[in-house]
Amino acid sequence: MTRPAVVFGGPADEHDISILTGLQVIRALGDVDAVYWSKTGDWHLVDNDLEASDFADGVPRKARELTFVASPGAGLMLKRKPLSPEAVLLACHGGPGEDGTLQGLFDMVGYRYTGPGQAASALGMDKLAFGAAMSAAGLPTLPRALVTVGDEQPPDFDSPFIVKPRFGGSSIGIEVADDWSTVLALKKSSRYFDQGAVVEPFVSSRDLQVAVRTYPQWEMSAIEAPARADDGIYSYDQKYLAWGGEVSEGRDLPATLDDEALTAITDLSRRVTEAAGLRGLVRIDYLDCDGELLVNEVNTIPGSMAAYLWIDPPIDRKTLFTDMISEALADRTRVFSVAGSDGTALRSAGTIASKLG
Repeated sequence: MTRPAVVFGGPADEHDISILTGLQVIRALGDVDAVYWSKTGDWHLVDNDLEASDFADGVPRKARELTFVASPGAGLMLKRKPLSPEAVLLACHGGPGEDGTLQGLFDMVGYRYTGPGQAASALGMDKLAFGAAMSAAGLPTLPRALVTVGDEQPPDFDSPFIVKPRFGGSSIGIEVADDWSTVLALKKSSRYFDQGAVVEPFVSSRDLQVAVRTYPQWEMSAIEAPARADDGIYSYDQKYLAWGGEVSEGRDLPATLDDEALTAITDLSRRVTEAAGLRGLVRIDYLDCDGELLVNEVNTIPGSMAAYLWIDPPIDRKTLFTDMISEALADRTRVFSVAGSDGTALRSAGTIASKLG
């Protein structure tokens, strides 16, 4: 009999936060296979009762090495035996765990997994593409431009600017620049901008965050208004001062909002969910500019799985995570391919679903 697996860690800057999130999920669910993805990209089956400190020096003791075979019916292998989880709960923040890379691999081997699919995951990680998609869908958002070294002409909005890695999350690498020459210098000097940088106007606003889940029905959590640091950025340290980012100073949860603002955020969140193809449990970030709501970003695998936001309506962690797995099991179209009864014919799940429907 198979059971769910929880995959956490991964070769990304948010590796340590992924460990914290993964351990929370493992403890809430209990009977799962705990799969640790190391910073070097190796896979390991680890004990379910480990602490965060057990990962301080890398792979924990007594971990069993796994290999990943990218073929239908294979996937994660313990020696020569497939792990064969009934579904995988993804708890990897940033990098290949959240940007569609891992999702594409799991589609290839036929794993059912939580969260958005490959395309929606890639869109959520690409700030330039996501902003353009929201704008094309008619949703309010800040103007955002690609930073190209050698381009002496600034974008069509005034300074100061906020400069962000095009790909990445957790506020890592974000800078504020007073002029365009500083933006170009940052693009050349910061390693976080090696894969691209985007720039947008640095406006007077407050952050609003809300979690959304799409199973067993579309539902929205309480809204949070986190405080920003002195430099005006909602920073990595503020998000992750403690366990998974849920014990941090300056949280206003639930945020103080009038009925009109609450209705507007609910409506926008439904539209973002549809426009971005979101699934599972995600967090949507907004900017409140003197009453004008702007879609900022989406986090398809949020820290702590945004579990701390579910105080209204109150939903416990085990229910949240169990529902995520149930949603993955219920969605046939996410399986890339399956073998025929004779083990030879491979057909897409989309074709099978269309014939069954």
